[in-house]
Amino acid sequence: MGKLALKERILMNIEKPARYIGNEVNIVKKDLDDIDIRFAICFPDVYEIGMSYLGIQILYDFFNRRNGTYCERVYSPWPDLDAIMRKEDIPLFSLETQSPISDFDWLGITIQYEMCYTNILQVLELSKIPIWAKDRKKGDTLVIGGGPCTVNPEPLSDFFDMFYIGEGEASYNELLDLYKIYKESDMTKEDFLRKAANIPGIYVPSLYNVIYKEDGTVSEINPIYDDIPKTIKWQAVMDFNDVPYPMKPVVPYIRATQDRVTLEIMRGCIRGCRFCQAGMIYRPTRQKNVDMLKKYARIMLDNTGYEEISLSSLSSSDYEKLDELLSFLIELRDNDHVNVSLPSLRIDAFSLDVMSKVQDIKKSSLTFAAEAGTQRLRDVINKGITEENLLNGSRDAFLGGWNKVKLYFMMGLPTETDDDLLGIAELAEKISEVYYETLPKEKRNGRVMINASSSYFVPKPFTPFQWAPMIRPEEFTRRAYFVKDAFARQLNKKSLKFSYHDADITVLEGVFARGDRRLGKLIYDVYKKGAIYDAWTEFFDIERYKEAFSENNIDIDFYITRKRADDEIFPWEHIDVGVSKKFLLKEWHNAKAGVVTPNCRMKCSGCGAAVYKGGVCFEAKNQV
Repeated sequence: MGKLALKERILMNIEKPARYIGNEVNIVKKDLDDIDIRFAICFPDVYEIGMSYLGIQILYDFFNRRNGTYCERVYSPWPDLDAIMRKEDIPLFSLETQSPISDFDWLGITIQYEMCYTNILQVLELSKIPIWAKDRKKGDTLVIGGGPCTVNPEPLSDFFDMFYIGEGEASYNELLDLYKIYKESDMTKEDFLRKAANIPGIYVPSLYNVIYKEDGTVSEINPIYDDIPKTIKWQAVMDFNDVPYPMKPVVPYIRATQDRVTLEIMRGCIRGCRFCQAGMIYRPTRQKNVDMLKKYARIMLDNTGYEEISLSSLSSSDYEKLDELLSFLIELRDNDHVNVSLPSLRIDAFSLDVMSKVQDIKKSSLTFAAEAGTQRLRDVINKGITEENLLNGSRDAFLGGWNKVKLYFMMGLPTETDDDLLGIAELAEKISEVYYETLPKEKRNGRVMINASSSYFVPKPFTPFQWAPMIRPEEFTRRAYFVKDAFARQLNKKSLKFSYHDADITVLEGVFARGDRRLGKLIYDVYKKGAIYDAWTEFFDIERYKEAFSENNIDIDFYITRKRADDEIFPWEHIDVGVSKKFLLKEWHNAKAGVVTPNCRMKCSGCGAAVYKGGVCFEAKNQV
């Protein structure tokens, strides 16, 4: 191991020093004398979470396949080290070479969720990179953002030189090739940004002007030059079988949140749940070849020493070769003692049969994402699952040996009533009754446990619910207590448990999800008040945000509770993810009418994703 950026006395006095020393199994090592471009890739959260994110592993592998490019990793320092770095003026550093991030050509930050925004400023400041993009000159590290939150990057637009809109494997090579020319020429930074803005998927916010109406809504979003595209198109990888995949993922020294080999079997989802942003922006659904996945599984297990493998997709049950793939993985389990993790399975007889073969039923529980307590509301959100499905799935599960069920719900969904809330408790009770009706006393493995939890619904851009108001936090709390009281009244209440998420954090998630450029100063002010790790309840302080909203004269209700007109121009109007606004608006009206839209394999609904000329759009025979 080379020289470490942190002295031994510091490492000995912080929590989990292995977060910062690098040199893990499968890291990429390159000779810096042979490097033209240094790219630091960042997940702005703690190491254990960042190391669990497949997207970082994919891009780390992708960049390092390029000759002359060296990609290294960096994560947010935990608060204990953050304090030391500030006190002792230690710059943030990469894991591979322990180099200051300000020595790199690029800092690429993946933006996965809204409550990491203050951590992004932490990373910039500790890296000694100017926080405001306007203050960076040629020769300073360029800052680029990617990930799902970039479908509305506006709240962060003042901090980033550019954003990559879409899947990273599609256009990054063209951008880095242009950067090499820029770096070695007398091209100005403005010239470079202007040329970069013409690369598909690259959004340079400083080259766009936003005009607001008197009521605070957006009037226009226009490029400031005629040769800049008016719309930035989401980049999707359509040749999904040929795209590189990390055969040697980096293996951390300490246990990560997802500590296993991950097989990405599919991108996109056919289901069309109206609340789900990922299900809309990652269209069309694309599947990876099953023989390739079998090969990947074997190689990755050999290269990592992991003893567990999981499948990654939005809805694994919809992978058409799942039966064949799982038969192979079960054989691996039997021969090589490899555990198999199966997230995102729909509750049906096939899935339960598979789970009974690969899971230790004495230790695991089944998860049902019911989302809503009544069929009426499940139709509103286009969930595509009925109470009969849930009860029959529960019955099969109990017969298969399970006696623990987790139920996930959302509260605050559009059109939700107290009857829908009562349905949450009643559904949990019905599932518990199925257990006692299905299994005679002598065959029961103790008492059934139904753990229901509810999150606070947040409308997201590029979903049919982007027009929907959020409920206020006090109303969420009222509904939560209403449901909790309903659970206490159920006959099998000792077998039922209900919990709910923090309202204050979720309200801010809602503000930033549909926010605009005027929130940048607020984010900066909150950060300067000491906010980092706001997604972690132990560090989150709502008072900082209340002060910042007041000081900046920003009305929270403008972003979360107001009704939006059908023709409102949204802050993300200049981003094009393939799915059309016309389709989303139609789905919004279908939702309010309780009209169900069939999944993409049953019938094409003309969402717009066919523009990518591939995936499920061209598998179906019923194209619109």
